[in-house]
Amino acid sequence: MTDRFTGSFTQQEPIPDEAIEAALAVLRHGRLHRYNVSDGELGETALLEQEFATQTGARYCLAVASGGYAMATAMRAVGVQPGDAVLTNAFTLAPVPGAIASVNARPVFVGVTEELTIDLDDLASKADQAKVLLLSHMRGHLCDMDRLMEICDAEGITVIEDCAHTMGAAWRGVPSGRQGAIGCYSCQTYKHVNSGEGGLLITDNEELAAKAVMLSGSYMLYERHLAAPGPEVFERIKYHTPNVSGRMDNLRSAILRPQLKDLNAQVARWNERYQTLEAGLRDVPGLTVIERPAEESYVGSSIQFLLLDWTPEAVQEAIARCSARGVELKWFGADEPAGFTSRYDSWRYAQSERMPASDRVLTGIVDMRVPLTFSLDDCALIARIIRAEVSAVHQSQL
Repeated sequence: MTDRFTGSFTQQEPIPDEAIEAALAVLRHGRLHRYNVSDGELGETALLEQEFATQTGARYCLAVASGGYAMATAMRAVGVQPGDAVLTNAFTLAPVPGAIASVNARPVFVGVTEELTIDLDDLASKADQAKVLLLSHMRGHLCDMDRLMEICDAEGITVIEDCAHTMGAAWRGVPSGRQGAIGCYSCQTYKHVNSGEGGLLITDNEELAAKAVMLSGSYMLYERHLAAPGPEVFERIKYHTPNVSGRMDNLRSAILRPQLKDLNAQVARWNERYQTLEAGLRDVPGLTVIERPAEESYVGSSIQFLLLDWTPEAVQEAIARCSARGVELKWFGADEPAGFTSRYDSWRYAQSERMPASDRVLTGIVDMRVPLTFSLDDCALIARIIRAEVSAVHQSQL
């Protein structure tokens, strides 16, 4: 009998009991708005910001409505103006160029390597085209951050890191989000902590932090923040920074605080699953495993592999065969985007020249979520199914 996987690729683990109790406490007192606190009370959102700043080693942190909002706020804070060019990855998800478009700026796309990271040679060649890089650590793959920062520092480029897939990851021991001027994180359901929606922003720069707080809609209540600059910094910028409301509320913050405490343990569990899948996919004819650099500490909440130079029909057949056995794979090579698999040429509001080397990589990328609801045995079974079906299709093409 042919094995079939029967689990769900979209089912997350339950919210921890401690987080449920904290959320119930907020619901019972009714003070959901982050600034609606009683005398002497430290609100859940202010505490979340303080704890995440400590966890990442950042001076300042702001909790907001979404990861996309965090990126747009970061760009406004660093001074991106309508019509400005902003460098960003060709391999990313739609909210990244969407954040650039939301501030009426213009994406300039930088290519992708076979390691699924930003092409640093292409970045260097385009470094004179913009003063800001919105760097997407897409699907949790960290590039050589030392070289990237050398390129950007030499050209006076401000780096904003999109860490939606790298909360808990690091490059040479430096947490993701701490290399650039601002790090932005997502707390959406399929990310590393789950509040349904939500985002976090960190920085060491006091003026950027103050601007972000004002942009998020602080209504001059900035003194109720625990991980923000002093009042003298706000005095300099408060009348010149618009309110673009996008705060996180105390309910989401209460749900997140216990999850952040458990993040390191969760990362270890994800990586066990990732490594089981990776081992099972090695040496499959026609399939390229993405090698992780030794300098990178990653979070294996998803896994990617390449079917380089396969015909579209062959890739689609392999995906369909895996699907018939219960394994849900996503492909970035289809002409028509499906769900989150859009590419730089799908975002027609953002024109770009073709990038043949990147197109070759993009059309070979196959992607799969790795929920913590999967057991290690599940991961081994999934790897066997992918191995068998990819091998069968590859053999038929010879």
